Amino acid sequence: MAKRRPVISKWYQDVSEDEIFEVVAVDEDSDTIAIQYIDGDISEIDFDTWRQMILLPAEPPDDLREIEYLDDEDPDRVPGSYREPRWEDPFDDNKSEGFGDDDGY
Repeated sequence: MAKRRPVISKWYQDVSEDEIFEVVAVDEDSDTIAIQYIDGDISEIDFDTWRQMILLPAEPPDDLREIEYLDDEDPDRVPGSYREPRWEDPFDDNKSEGFGDDDGY
């Protein structure tokens, strides 16, 4: 059983579910812990559930880019959670920036 307190930005392995997650927020007022799994899913658990879980410290993924990041416009995004950088391909023909004429020149 988890005897340690959740630490924001630390990674844990839930032994019974064989899943790795990061603690992204702790709300003492509502007694909840927000966690984010490697696949990007966010979940919320209460402190009673946390204490019953069998947890091991875990290393973050080798490449955090493997995580499916949350979209910045997601109203349910937990502050401090991972976000995919917004890169735009300057050579993407589908995005018109108003340069040149209709032929793309």
